[in-house]
Amino acid sequence: MRQNPSPIDTKQVRATGVAAGLGCSIVATVVVFIIGGVLLDREFGTEPWLTLVGVGVAIVAAGYQLYELSKLGRAGTRPGVVTRNIERIMPARQHAGEVGEDRAGRSQSGRENRE
Repeated sequence: MRQNPSPIDTKQVRATGVAAGLGCSIVATVVVFIIGGVLLDREFGTEPWLTLVGVGVAIVAAGYQLYELSKLGRAGTRPGVVTRNIERIMPARQHAGEVGEDRAGRSQSGRENRE
């Protein structure tokens, strides 16, 4: 008899899938731009300049993907082009009370707030 997974297990599986997908996306971006630069260099005889341009564009694109990933899940931020579909799977966290506190009244660093 098969049991239904708990909501926590389902969230962990989704988070793992999202992380794996983003990792593959970043690697694919880097590989595509570098290979594109190498092929264009061979075609136009401009070695190594277009390969270096491909590396630069790959670094910028991967950095942008990581930047959007860092914004994912923060309350009050809108998903970007890369993370729009991920936001549907894993919605932003809702803050209880004031921003920067959890339900127990602790700050995000874990210490109790003293008022």
